[in-house]
Amino acid sequence: MLTAIKDLIQYRDLLFILAARDIKVRYKQTFMGIAWALLQPLSLVIIFTIVFSKLARVPSEGIPYPIFSYCAILPWIFFSSSVNTGVSSIVSNMNLVTKIYFPREVLPFATMIACLFDFLIASIIFIGMMIFYKISLTIYMFWVPLIILIQIIFTLGFVLLSSAGNVFFRDVKHVMPILVQLWMYLTPIIYPLSLVPEKYKVFYMLNPMAGIIESYRNVILKDLPPDYFYLSLAFIVSLVLFILGYTYFKKSEKVFADII
Repeated sequence: MLTAIKDLIQYRDLLFILAARDIKVRYKQTFMGIAWALLQPLSLVIIFTIVFSKLARVPSEGIPYPIFSYCAILPWIFFSSSVNTGVSSIVSNMNLVTKIYFPREVLPFATMIACLFDFLIASIIFIGMMIFYKISLTIYMFWVPLIILIQIIFTLGFVLLSSAGNVFFRDVKHVMPILVQLWMYLTPIIYPLSLVPEKYKVFYMLNPMAGIIESYRNVILKDLPPDYFYLSLAFIVSLVLFILGYTYFKKSEKVFADII
């Protein structure tokens, strides 16, 4: 794996070129351009606020529901868009895969970087919401880069696994959006973690995105440190998945060109 990572570093220019290409293609010939990166999370917040806060009366632990939900929607969209675009990154670039050599993981990594760009752009609205709701910056905000890093590790592991699997079984591309949609309801996005019964919470938190989302809320909105146990659990699961995903991907890439 260390050799593969060194090889990837040598091709970092190609990685950023492909990421820039994905960003340009995504917004090329669109009327709103990069504003679409803002519209998706903002529209979800509006819908969730009306349905779950006003109608269903879902509690938000004393935090205004719009920013309570946006704090979770933002990283979730980063994850879901990375998975949904990354799963077909090898197959959709078959011309490159079959003609020239480069570390094939560059392709799913590039799609994730493009999604990370959208994540950063959409964060502008979140900063505005923090100012509007008078959410103060605290020392715990320094945890945010680490939480983002854990999320990136988990996302990369999942994307590597699913993109390699999609080469062999094209059904993966069709199953993934359904899986991600169901996954969202098993993550504390529209509701607080406190609604999960205590006897199920340990099993519930085996979902790394649950620990990641809750950590974002703690350090940004609640003026609290992350739950060290749940964040550590999320990190361990993410790291294991990344190692398994990377290993499976590197073993599988030798036959990508033949199968595609």
